[in-house]
Amino acid sequence: MQRTRSVDSIQFLPFLTTDVNNLGWLSYGVLKGDGTLIIVNTVGAVLQTLYILAYLHYSPQKHTMLLQTAALLGLLLLGYGYFWLLVPDLEARLQQLGLFCSVFTISMYLSPLADLAKIIQTKSTQRLSFSLTIATLLSSTSWSIYGFRLRDPYITVPNLPGVLTSLIRLGLFCKYPPEHDRKYRLLQT
Repeated sequence: MQRTRSVDSIQFLPFLTTDVNNLGWLSYGVLKGDGTLIIVNTVGAVLQTLYILAYLHYSPQKHTMLLQTAALLGLLLLGYGYFWLLVPDLEARLQQLGLFCSVFTISMYLSPLADLAKIIQTKSTQRLSFSLTIATLLSSTSWSIYGFRLRDPYITVPNLPGVLTSLIRLGLFCKYPPEHDRKYRLLQT
C-alpha cells in the first residue's frame, strides 16, 4: 500500500474480519486464562488495526470503509455486552464466546474468496496475495494443531476451513498464475 500509494489490488474485508477475529479470541484467551491466545491475539489486533489505518489512509472510498468498520465494531460491542452482562455462568460464557469466535474465524478465512467469481471470470489472481495465502495456510494449520493438542474444538474446528481455503487459493494461483510469473515461465521455455 505504501509503495504504490494505492489500495486498488488489496481487499479491505480480510483486514477487518481478522481484526475482529483477533479481538474475539483475545477475550476468549483472557476468559480461559490461555497466555498463548492472549499474546498472539494482542499482537494480531494491534497489527490489523495498523493495517486498517494504512488502508483508510490510501483508500479513496473512506466513507464505505468507515461504515464497514463501524458496523463490525458495533457487532463486536454488542457481542461483548451480551457475553459479559447477560451470560453470568463462566462455563456458558466460555462456550458461547468460543462459538462466536469460531464463526468470526470462519468468516475471516472465507473473506478472501469473496472475489472468487471475478478471479475465475478474469482468470487472474491479481486480487489475491500469495504471501498471505501461505501465511494463512501456516497459521490455520498451527492453530488447528494447537486446538487439537488442547482438545479445544473452538480452536481446532474453525481453523480447518483456513487450511481448506488456503489450498483452494493455492490451486487458483496454479491455475491462474500472476501475470509476471506467466511471463517468467514463458521466458524459461
